[in-house]
Amino acid sequence: MNTNREARTQKSERRISRVLFVTGRLAEPALRRVLAEMAPPFEYDVAALKITVAALMTTDWIARALEVPGGVDLVMIPGLCEGDTDAIAGKAGVAVEKGPKDLREIPVYFGRAALAADYGDWDIEILAEINNAPRLTVDAVREAAAYFKTSGADIIDIGCTPGLPFPGLGALVRSLVAGGMRVSIDTFDAAEIREAVAAGAELVLSVNASNLGVAQHLAGTGTRVVVIPDLGGSVDTLEPSVNELERLGIRYLIDPVIEPIGHGFMASLERYAEVRRRYPGAEMLMGIGNLTELTSADTTGMNALLVAICQELGIRAVLTTEVIPWARGAVREIDVARRLMHYAVTRQTIPKGIDDRLVTVKDPAVLTYTEEELRALQAAITDPNFRIFADAGGITVMNNTLFVRGTDIQKIFSELHVDEPAHAFYLGKELARASLAVTLGKTYRQEGALTWGYLTPPDEVKSEHVRLTQKPAR
Repeated sequence: MNTNREARTQKSERRISRVLFVTGRLAEPALRRVLAEMAPPFEYDVAALKITVAALMTTDWIARALEVPGGVDLVMIPGLCEGDTDAIAGKAGVAVEKGPKDLREIPVYFGRAALAADYGDWDIEILAEINNAPRLTVDAVREAAAYFKTSGADIIDIGCTPGLPFPGLGALVRSLVAGGMRVSIDTFDAAEIREAVAAGAELVLSVNASNLGVAQHLAGTGTRVVVIPDLGGSVDTLEPSVNELERLGIRYLIDPVIEPIGHGFMASLERYAEVRRRYPGAEMLMGIGNLTELTSADTTGMNALLVAICQELGIRAVLTTEVIPWARGAVREIDVARRLMHYAVTRQTIPKGIDDRLVTVKDPAVLTYTEEELRALQAAITDPNFRIFADAGGITVMNNTLFVRGTDIQKIFSELHVDEPAHAFYLGKELARASLAVTLGKTYRQEGALTWGYLTPPDEVKSEHVRLTQKPAR
């Protein structure tokens, strides 16, 4: 369980009284408008340096050009600036941060910072199952275990295959435990359970009346077990198993077993609530992978909702896997969801506007400029470099002489009169990305990755920016 706040940064805890926002000449009007609409709880100044495009500034250049007035306790530079902020901080003598890559996200940036000191705790453990482990090589199991651990799993669950021998089980569990991993064993076979526990497995999935005899071999080992209803039985069948485990002094988690949609899903959720009423102090587990693996839908929303149910019911362990292609990334999603839902439930607040990493296909907010704002921007441009923007009405490409707007990217490209291959490739790539943003209703930022929640890739390097965006001489 994680209630550790040592990772909270000084940035989120300090009190800000005056901020100096650094930008270029073209972005200055938009920055001032965003700040005015934001009405921040601190005073601010805007320093528009003598450069047209703010993203082309480097921190070394800013350090030479910037004068920081007295009373400023934070300097915020554009997020796309290259270089280390220490170059500026050393000269200015105040804290320096790179802000968001899009100045329109500044209000959200400061809102997130205000939450940072109190966000990130969780109390739900993630068990990540490696399915059909006997069919895999030892290296494949180790690779999967490392992947799951990096994704946020707390326990690696070794899934055995009924009827298939697993001669290397003990050695495999010992190697994972020796590598610093917590391991559970997923089998009803008593021999496999005993072997895995002897090798260091700390949790057994699962026991009921059919294999409860193995519990006698677990007494005194410290091993926990997951107890489930008897096959085809109601929650009433839990009681004899629970009583025997308590008699033996074995710690247990109760899993009433979630069923797929169309096969008793709602009734199974009711079982979890009923078990919580009957056993108010018991530890519980939910195998949420039963649902995500068997439902043709993106898993981000399902995992968020199922983890929210667990958080409210006091279910402190979940089991998942990533076998089906649409469930890839499920462990990372649950790691985000458990933090979001812990914050929402313990603070009795809505899980909105706190952490948007589970919003993948659709954006939490679509940031655009009006055509009027874009034409005002073009009036200030003095160079031939192309700027690309997108909004619900279409795509706009402009420089000092052209203002092209439309929805057909082939037609837009034809009006730019670009023949140089590298430049044409660059513009084609950016127009395609802008078109995708319009189609999906996402924020487009030139040379920036579209936002896909926790799946968002890093932005591209800007090394060819000037050459590839400039309209060639004819």
